[in-house]
Amino acid sequence: MKFDKSPYTSMGKTHPIHPHELELKSYKKPYTCDGCKELGFGARYRCDKCDFDLHQDCMLATPIAHHDFFKNSTFKIFHQPPQKCSHYCQDCQRYCDACGKPVRGFSYHCEKEGWDLHPCCRNLPSNLPIKNIKFKLRDKVSSKCIWCKKRNLEGTVSGIRGWSYVSECKEYRFHVHCAMDMVIDGWRNGAFSSHDGNSLTALENLELPLLRQYLSGNRRRSSKFMKVMKIVFKTIVGILLGDPTVVLTGLLVDLVAK
Repeated sequence: MKFDKSPYTSMGKTHPIHPHELELKSYKKPYTCDGCKELGFGARYRCDKCDFDLHQDCMLATPIAHHDFFKNSTFKIFHQPPQKCSHYCQDCQRYCDACGKPVRGFSYHCEKEGWDLHPCCRNLPSNLPIKNIKFKLRDKVSSKCIWCKKRNLEGTVSGIRGWSYVSECKEYRFHVHCAMDMVIDGWRNGAFSSHDGNSLTALENLELPLLRQYLSGNRRRSSKFMKVMKIVFKTIVGILLGDPTVVLTGLLVDLVAK
């Protein structure tokens, strides 16, 4: 991935879409980003007067971006979904090619190929090494997702396969879409409203029931699977929520755990 210099960093704490200064704050509760309209958690740029929040990735979005998954392609930042219909058109709705979810606000768009990425999805790494297991991004897969038990995403338009992380050993494979769905379902069900307000505790509450369900018939490798998938889950979800603190803290906690 290439990260170009943002035009907004030199402007202090302001952003073209909001009239007031924004301050970087962190709260242990979820919010909806007023830029990309997606879920966020933890650190964000905020205007208390207007109850206005931006992911750090949306606040500091660069005018031009690239991603290793789309070789030789250039993405431009749009504050509103591009108006031109794409080849995935369904009532002119655009969808993120990474997570498969609708594009409703800020997005990176490749005008040549018609691809779209949420600002946070743009930060998903093409390669993710976890405990000596290498995960790679894929959009064409032959095996089923370990969480939803399906090969193809449901609820998205035809043509949007969405990204999956697949281990080189082929034992671990999951949709990026599913990881975010788990968080959204947990938010709706109150998993983030723990009394201590700890973001890592909230992620633990979201992940463990699903992992245990999967592991019920795989006890021989449950310990290894749990350790790997806990780290993967926290890493990916932290990126999608726009909170690097969750990512770094989660990795440090799990990598030193015995």
